[in-house]
Amino acid sequence: MSVNYEEIIALVKQADDIIFDEKALSHVEEKGLADYVTYVDLGVQHFLQRELAARYPEIAFMGEEDGENQLHPEGSCWILDPIDGTTNLIHHYNCSAISLGLWEKGQIIFGVVYNPFTKEIWTATRGGGAFYNGKKIAVSKAQDMGHCLLAFGTGPYQKELADENFRKLKSIYMVCQDLRRSGSAAIDLCYVASGKTEGFFEIALKPWDYAAGSIILEEAGGVITNWKGEPVTFDRGGTVCSACCKKIQDELLELLK
Repeated sequence: MSVNYEEIIALVKQADDIIFDEKALSHVEEKGLADYVTYVDLGVQHFLQRELAARYPEIAFMGEEDGENQLHPEGSCWILDPIDGTTNLIHHYNCSAISLGLWEKGQIIFGVVYNPFTKEIWTATRGGGAFYNGKKIAVSKAQDMGHCLLAFGTGPYQKELADENFRKLKSIYMVCQDLRRSGSAAIDLCYVASGKTEGFFEIALKPWDYAAGSIILEEAGGVITNWKGEPVTFDRGGTVCSACCKKIQDELLELLK
């Protein structure tokens, strides 16, 4: 199978008109606790699902808002979060992204994360490096936790985990330089890949939250696992811990126990 990645990147950018449609944004539905969907989310997903199917009908599709949501071991599958950071979008916080990864035979082989508000785009192909707005990127060279700026997610859909989450958060805060919270896991992973932060962790994510970001981070030289130090999975979600290097990753994992 041959995929024209430049064509896919251009396709993702074409969703701008949907994202900036204020009428679509005004239609908000609550899927669960602190979990929302807008007509923007649905519009972006339907657009990309349709266009990807037209170009690559043999590739399956997994999306946050609908789709088959099943990976076949010998097949290929697009994994899409049409808007990672919907709560940000609703509040016009301008920190949201389209996150699209291509999974093939057990691994992500391509990823693109696009923030339409800042026109920032991160891309990566397996073995081909990671790029920010067309320029190659690499993770931070930090080796000391005290010099690390770390990002985290609060797991807002599972607030029953708050006590455990914030206890661990405090233990990390006490030894790192400082913490940041963006509201978009995809962007947070790309920030680690770009060297803007040294790590990112969250207690509960779905595959579409980190599929694209995971390959961008790895191709930039970073590390990503679950909180047990095991490879992240793409057929189901879970915890995510990522860092600029194995030393920082190991320290984070110890603090997340």
